[in-house]
Amino acid sequence: MSDIGFVRTEMLPEKDPPASEVGVIGWVRHNLFSSWLNAILTVLSIGAIYYVLSGVLPWIFQSVWNADSLSECREIMKGTWESTHGHACWGVIRERWLQLLFGFYPNHLYWRPILALVLLLAALSPILFSDKVSSKMLILTAAYPFIMPFLMWGGTIWGPVCAALGFVIGFLIIKHAAAAIGELWAMIAGVAAALIWWFILAGPVAGALSSVLPIGIEAVQSRQFGGFMLAIMLGVVAIGVSLPIGIVLALGRQSDLIIVKYICVGFIEFIRGVPLITLLFVASLLLNIFLPPGTNFDIILRVMIMMTLFSAAYMAEVIRGGLAALPRGQYEGADSLGLNYWQAQRLIIMPQALKISIPGIVSTFIGIFKDTTLVSIIGLFDVIGLASAIRADTAWNGIYWELFAFIAVLFFVVCFSMSRYSMYLERKLKTDHR
Repeated sequence: MSDIGFVRTEMLPEKDPPASEVGVIGWVRHNLFSSWLNAILTVLSIGAIYYVLSGVLPWIFQSVWNADSLSECREIMKGTWESTHGHACWGVIRERWLQLLFGFYPNHLYWRPILALVLLLAALSPILFSDKVSSKMLILTAAYPFIMPFLMWGGTIWGPVCAALGFVIGFLIIKHAAAAIGELWAMIAGVAAALIWWFILAGPVAGALSSVLPIGIEAVQSRQFGGFMLAIMLGVVAIGVSLPIGIVLALGRQSDLIIVKYICVGFIEFIRGVPLITLLFVASLLLNIFLPPGTNFDIILRVMIMMTLFSAAYMAEVIRGGLAALPRGQYEGADSLGLNYWQAQRLIIMPQALKISIPGIVSTFIGIFKDTTLVSIIGLFDVIGLASAIRADTAWNGIYWELFAFIAVLFFVVCFSMSRYSMYLERKLKTDHR
């Protein structure tokens, strides 16, 4: 017999994978029931989730919104569900949500903090999404630190203008004097000139311009600030200013200049060894003792300074960790290219150190933003302080969970957004392609 061979001339069509390997069923099988241990943990987790949601969801959705007091809430609950247990009274949020957001800020001026928030998002967009937003928006980014105080506090426009002129003066001196006296001395001269302008000349110049051209908007006192608006304002200032100060402190701690190094080390270790609430009490009660008689140092500005310094000390250690993680070859590579110290830091060292430090930096940002609630202890009516004031009202005396749940949602939205952006930035800057 002769062997008979057969060669197929057409391709077989592809078959669909088994239904148990793809789609929802495949995902569940591989992620939730891949082994008997995972199956047990999945069942226990589903039971725990059901137990929690069976109590939380009715509390949220079977609730009262149209009541003007806690007693009225309870009457409606008894009439509808025959029990006050397991039902929320959201009437307090419906009645006081504006106060929780804006504090005692004048009602007819709510457009100003709202506009400040919109401009904040616009000012951050060229920094957070540089590849998707026009670089021309950086003009707004540079101007926002002077626009925000003007919108929030109001008054004459010449105060923010004179404050901005201080930066212009310092920049021009650094730019034109660097070639003549060196970068370091030019930087010192520029900073000194800006400080002289701010502390000695800016006030009289702003007063003179205001008397000649009284341009401004209605002034708002700091005691009227409060609510979640105050938390955002304190958090934004502390986050935005602490990062550059932290970079300078981290570089100073690694400096070969002994005096600079020990000043930075002493500052960082002192601030990190003292609780933030102690610094806030210093800002609130003790700082005026060391100021000249009659000095009016705004309480919110004092709190901003203390929170910024506190955050900067922790930021310095986070960035120092990023600098320490860089291999020595990066420094040697910068030297081999003939770069000076500042060029090496700006072009090679610091970008890599900041990339390594992204999780720690964002964690510090989130921590300082949540720490803004501590200002309620020194008498500022942030969102926590207002919650206590609302509960002191006889109409809402005894209500707790609804207020704190609303506050928790506000903070969660902001902190979760920062966390998600951190993950987006890490993916964007990822270079190992693993």
